[in-house]
Amino acid sequence: MSSRELVVLGTSSAVPTRSRNHNGYLLRWDGFGVLFDPGEGTQRQMVRAGVSAHDVNAICLTHFHGDHCLGVPGVVQRIARDRVEHAVSAVFPRSGAEYWRRLRHATLFNDTRVIVERPVGGDVQEVAVDGAPFTVTARRLCHSVESYGYRIEEPGGVTMLPDRLAAYGLAGPLVGRLQREGRVTAPGGRTVTLEECSVPRPGQKVAFVMDTRLCEAIKPLAGGADLLVIESTFLDADAALAEEYGHLTARQAGRVAADAGVRRLVLTHFSERYGAEDEPRFAEEAAAAYAGDIVMARDLVRVPMPSRHRPGTASRP
Repeated sequence: MSSRELVVLGTSSAVPTRSRNHNGYLLRWDGFGVLFDPGEGTQRQMVRAGVSAHDVNAICLTHFHGDHCLGVPGVVQRIARDRVEHAVSAVFPRSGAEYWRRLRHATLFNDTRVIVERPVGGDVQEVAVDGAPFTVTARRLCHSVESYGYRIEEPGGVTMLPDRLAAYGLAGPLVGRLQREGRVTAPGGRTVTLEECSVPRPGQKVAFVMDTRLCEAIKPLAGGADLLVIESTFLDADAALAEEYGHLTARQAGRVAADAGVRRLVLTHFSERYGAEDEPRFAEEAAAAYAGDIVMARDLVRVPMPSRHRPGTASRP
C-alpha cells in the first residue's frame, strides 16, 4: 500500500527541550524514505516513532550545525548493524566534507558499504539519489554557514477517466496500451487518444527549508509545493534576532507559503527560548500571512501529504 507522509522525529533548534528533540524528519514516499537533518538523538526517536534503518534510502543534510547532523553517527551505524542492503545516498554540502567524514566515521564499528556520498555545491544542483521515484534539487540558502534547501518533485502523469473509457468500450489490456502508446483503436474501429480519456495529474512536490534568512532561493524551492517543511525559529517580536542569526520568523514562514502557493505548511525548528504557552502564537503569526493549512510540528507526529485531488481536476466533462 502506498503511503506518503512526514514522520517528525524532532522539532527543536539549537538546544533540545523536555518536549522537543533536536531536528529529524523522515519523508516516507511509497516505500522510499528520505531522512532530513538527523540531529542528536535521532536513532532513539526513530525507535519511538516505529521506523527502522531499513526505511532510510537517503540522508539529506542542509548544513553542519550540530542540531542538524549530530545524529549521523548513530543512524549510519544502525544502518550497518541492521545490515541494510540497499543503497543509501548521503547528500550534504560539499564545503562540509570534512565534517561529514568525521561524523561518518565518528567511532569504531563494522562499517557498511551501502552509503553513497552525493555532495552538493554551487547555487543550485540536481542531486542523483539512488532509486528515488522523484527528482531532488538543492538550492543554496542564506545562513551563517553554507546551507541548502531541498525540493522533491515527482514527474507529472495522468488520471484515467472511467466514464470516458467505458464510453469508448476500452477495458483491460487496451487501457494499458493506451497509457503506454498514447492512442489505441477501440472495438468500434475509432482511434482514441489518451487525452480523450484522461486529465493531467501534476506530480507531488515537497520543499524542505531549514536555517536561512529570507532569500531568492526559497521561492523556487517552495513554489507550488504540496508540503512545505520550514523553520520558524522566532516569533515576530524577535525578528531582529532572526535576521542576525540567519533564521526565519513564523510570520515570514507564512508569507513564504502564501507567495509560493503552498498547500500545507509545516512549522518547525523552534527556539528553546519559547515555552509551551507561546506555541499557539507561531501558528497565529503564520496564519496572519497564509490562509492555508498550517501544522505545528511536534515530535513523533505524522503529517500526511495532501490528497492528490485538486479542485477542478478530478474529472472532465
